[in-house]
Amino acid sequence: MVTMSTRLSSAVGDKTAKPMEKALGLRTVEDLLRHYPRRYAEIGSPTDLSALQVGQYATVLAEVVSAKVIPFRNQPRRSRTEVVVTDGKQQLTLTFFQQPWLPKQMTPGRTGLFSGEVGSFNHQLQLTHPAHDLIEDEGDVAASRLARGVLPIYAASAKVPSWSIERAVAMCLDTVDAMPDALPQHLRSAHRFPDAGESFESIHRPHTIAEAMLARDRFRFEEAFVVQAVFAQRRHALGEQHSATRAPVEAGLRERFAAALPFELTDGQRAVLEEIATDLSRSRPMHRLLQGEVGSGKTIVALLAMLQVIDAGGQAALLAPTEVLASQHHRSITAHLGDLAKGGMLGGADGATRVRLLTGSMGAKARTESLLDAASGEAGIVIGTHALIQDHVQFAELGLLVVDEQHRFGVEQRAALADRAEVTPHVLVMTATPIPRTIAMTVFGDLEISTLTELPAGRQPIQTTVVPAAERPAWMQRAWERVREEVSRGRQAYVVVSRIGSDGGEESLSETRSLIEMHDELVAGPLAGLRVGTLHGRMPADEKDATMRAFSAAEIDVLVATTVVEVGVDVPNATVMVVMDADRFGISQLHQLRGRVGRGSEAGLCLLVTDTDADSPAAERLAAVASTTDGFELSRLDVELRREGDVLGSRQSGVRSSLRLLSVVRDGDVIEQARDAAEQVVHDDPGLTSHPELAAAVAALESSEQADYLERT
Repeated sequence: MVTMSTRLSSAVGDKTAKPMEKALGLRTVEDLLRHYPRRYAEIGSPTDLSALQVGQYATVLAEVVSAKVIPFRNQPRRSRTEVVVTDGKQQLTLTFFQQPWLPKQMTPGRTGLFSGEVGSFNHQLQLTHPAHDLIEDEGDVAASRLARGVLPIYAASAKVPSWSIERAVAMCLDTVDAMPDALPQHLRSAHRFPDAGESFESIHRPHTIAEAMLARDRFRFEEAFVVQAVFAQRRHALGEQHSATRAPVEAGLRERFAAALPFELTDGQRAVLEEIATDLSRSRPMHRLLQGEVGSGKTIVALLAMLQVIDAGGQAALLAPTEVLASQHHRSITAHLGDLAKGGMLGGADGATRVRLLTGSMGAKARTESLLDAASGEAGIVIGTHALIQDHVQFAELGLLVVDEQHRFGVEQRAALADRAEVTPHVLVMTATPIPRTIAMTVFGDLEISTLTELPAGRQPIQTTVVPAAERPAWMQRAWERVREEVSRGRQAYVVVSRIGSDGGEESLSETRSLIEMHDELVAGPLAGLRVGTLHGRMPADEKDATMRAFSAAEIDVLVATTVVEVGVDVPNATVMVVMDADRFGISQLHQLRGRVGRGSEAGLCLLVTDTDADSPAAERLAAVASTTDGFELSRLDVELRREGDVLGSRQSGVRSSLRLLSVVRDGDVIEQARDAAEQVVHDDPGLTSHPELAAAVAALESSEQADYLERT
């Protein structure tokens, strides 16, 4: 009996299955049936040949015009066969070697599918030795491809052409015993979707394009629905847990700190703080995402939330993805709190707490002090990297977990710390990358979402300029002059590079400048006489910390760094950033990087240096970054330009692998509908006991996320 979980080799044979697994990763019958056609060709409507591009691997439907054998001039036993095909407007040449029998098969007027890499010869497009499949009736004429009139075209490879996939799919459709349906009957009826069996038939062997599109819509909704069902179950499970209430305390640390702030909170900050304060006051654990524009004041909001928890007798842990960012948070929060962070110390305020740092490379003495203060409760705030997740790290009463840059942590990683607490702590997740709402619903669907869009009063604008170094070398010279001018005014600068050095593990032959090369070039040339430091991720922790302290104290004029400064680094005196080889960075990354300047009372300047062609896609990206400082607008553009898997990121790799038709960029309405439907289904039946096929799909998706997490750790 063939089922959806049957190994493909058992269903279609090893000869067919092995190349499919190797080229396309298809292992089971379900993998194959969910390898949906990428498009359809209607017999009588050939492929538009004018749309072909040199270098692409294409499958075209076309009609044979002529076929002739041309012997080689000096080798009479060798020949090439030239077949000319047409879409009715344009012609394409197919070239075959040593196949003199082809003209007997490819007679004028016959229609066929032809697959290969598009090349050019004498300014004419051609396919050299393409795989081909001539369309003709086979078997039951009524059910044949000619009778249906619609041919599925699959994502294929040179070893596995589209029609091989089509035939393997047909074998499976004809033999598979049962097709479980994750969509409950009432949803199929509401959306007028066919059941799974009929939909698989329609998407792979349609009689009309409309029939195929209905099946495609059904599977797109199903993908969104299963993902949202996973999140709905997580939210429901969270609602069943209990957390200690952490209501605001009058005249506590939070109130005293807020009253002493040297600036006014924005309306957005106050609104988000009200949401968080309400969440913390409930016995149901908070699970909230705080996303905001670069420099919108997320850290202050998180700190006020942590102080509310400390006032109510709990502790807060802040989990950061890098030691540089963890150390930066420790310095920043300690400085912000002043005497409120000197609990039990000389000069400490009444009721003050302590702020401790815990990273993997700390010295034994400092590490022991941090561990003891966390376990005893003396430290109200503990800031750390993955070292916080280790089993031996104990808290007296963890009340709030703040996770910075959530996309760099797996679900299980944040849960590893939260699950060890006797009482479930509240969780606040922060991300500095603005995410459009429907994408956030897929990437962070288990979290409530708060958004900060305003910038604090007094924050100066950042001017961004693209510097085409190869085309305008004088602009590059002026860029370094601007750096010197800022330093002469007592300001500081960043120079960001894409790689550390050429050690064989990187792009040693790359034309991009490395950190080491850049530093040496600047010290010996345009920035001679200035104090130039370096910072990168491979430096020992104490060196990184010493460098950042020196830069923060204005003991370094120019910091040449990799993207370790991308997020969280806050040096208000830095006013200019030069990003070398800026075309190597993504839109969101460039936006994050430039957010490191203009954080004080002076305007910021960001110079994006590139050698790329002015009309290239990379140049378009840089122009987009220079045109606006609206992070949400840039994030929308970013996700339009990037691949779907990049948008979802490694955190949602299980989700990513389950999405074949759904686009989190384009299908916002489908995601909204699926979220509402999943919420209702899980509300009525949390365990999905009356929907066993949906429960199985949810479990499969959960396990794929778990498996990928284990591979990453």
